[in-house]
Amino acid sequence: MELYETIEGMTSTDYRERFKAEYRQTKIRYEKMKDFCNRIEAAARTGTEPPEHRCPLDLLQEQQKYMGLYLKMMEIRAVIEEVALKEEKA
Repeated sequence: MELYETIEGMTSTDYRERFKAEYRQTKIRYEKMKDFCNRIEAAARTGTEPPEHRCPLDLLQEQQKYMGLYLKMMEIRAVIEEVALKEEKA
C-alpha cells in the first residue's frame, strides 16, 4: 500500500476509517524509516557508501522507535475500540 491509497480513508466522515488510514500511513512511514536506517547501518558495517542523509543515524533510529511505539498504542486502541486494522482479502 502507498500513501496516496489512504487519502479516501483520511477524508472519511467515519472516525474508524480515519483511524485505519492514519494507522496505515504511520505503518508505511515506519517501514520506510526502518529500511532507510537498515541501509545506513549495513553500509557502515560493510564499508560501502550509505544512502544520502544529513541526520545522524541514532536520531533516525530514535524516531523509528517512537513511530513503532505509536503504532503499538494504535493497535491496542484498535482492539479496545474493535477497529479491524488488517486489510480484508478479497
